Amino acid sequence: MSSARLPAATWWLILSGCTILMLSFGFRSSFGLFVQPLDAANGWGRDIIGLALAIQNLAWGVIAVIAGGLADRFGSVRVILGGTVLYALGLWLTAGVSDVWVLNAGAGLLVGAGVAGTAFGIVLPAMARVVDESRRQMVLGIGTAAGSMGQFLLAPVAQSLIDWLGWSGALNAMALMSLSMALLAMPLAASDRPAASAGQIVSPEAFRDTLKLARGHASYWLLTAGFFVCGFHLAFITVHMPPFLMDAGFDPDVAAWSISLIGLFNVAGAFLAGVVSGKVSKRLVLIGIYGGRAVAIALFMLIPLSLTTVLAFSCVMGFLWLATVPPTTGLVATMFGTRYMATLYGVVFLSHQLGSFTGVWLGGWLYETTGTYDVVWWAGVALSLVTMALHWPIRETPVSGIRPTAVA
Repeated sequence: MSSARLPAATWWLILSGCTILMLSFGFRSSFGLFVQPLDAANGWGRDIIGLALAIQNLAWGVIAVIAGGLADRFGSVRVILGGTVLYALGLWLTAGVSDVWVLNAGAGLLVGAGVAGTAFGIVLPAMARVVDESRRQMVLGIGTAAGSMGQFLLAPVAQSLIDWLGWSGALNAMALMSLSMALLAMPLAASDRPAASAGQIVSPEAFRDTLKLARGHASYWLLTAGFFVCGFHLAFITVHMPPFLMDAGFDPDVAAWSISLIGLFNVAGAFLAGVVSGKVSKRLVLIGIYGGRAVAIALFMLIPLSLTTVLAFSCVMGFLWLATVPPTTGLVATMFGTRYMATLYGVVFLSHQLGSFTGVWLGGWLYETTGTYDVVWWAGVALSLVTMALHWPIRETPVSGIRPTAVA
């Protein structure tokens, strides 16, 4: 397959997977637009609304592990269908919400579970299984870039819906739109039988053996620890960059453009990372990304703030934003193959979401304690350097001992 064009059916599957990722990430990224309307309607402070969104991130990470195991055992399509229903239900419950517990259940737990069932950990393995190893990293890059494009495109759509229908009507409309992910999941059924297509089946014993090998594999846990830092960076900047800039005297429009540029440049960075990590060492690609983040953050703190430095930093960080995903997922596939990739990547991604929770919470707590974000910015630099060191000894080779059972 490496020297021939991909079949039309394969491209259709890739397109369907990319569209699911665009919708899943696009809807999730628009929740910040509903903070002020929810506050005005219910008199809640941003700490209450922020806690619900923090629950969403943590639920996404925890349930992603469960969703990955279900996808490996029962197929990606069933998990995406379940995730779609939970996603739509969470959006619907949030529309017109007046009780905090409903907010935490809807925007928090249910939407988090819905994202877990429709995002990278489920869709990327399904896409990776339909191409050979030579094209795998390219496909992972395309899928990651699609999620970023959804963030870039659907946030303005959500704002238009708020202007047209009000915040409650907008959430109801988004709930209906999210149901389209169920139809888009149908082409992915072709990737739910990877072992059969190879003339093999995989026994429950092989599944347990794979998990045992992962549990004792040092490189896998080094990769998992490093992904914690990725989540720390992304969540801290997403939540605290706008107030940081406004504290420095910048107009709120500058803060909005900063986040927008991150999303736009993320598309190019994620795709390029997928292509490059298919040609060179994925471990070295990750070391370069985290090193680039360390340099970018350090220069951002050392050079006097100006519109030029803000926009330049946003472009650079956007380029490095989700560029970690293709080489990280690729390393999991290299070590353990794609059969149980959703489960094993789910564990890695849980570490990412724990980092996200820590970055958001620590940023707010230290700001209230010290009156500045400087400590957290420099902590991001230090963590980048630690992560570079963690990735250096990773062995980029398949793990021996995974035993498929041949069909008789």
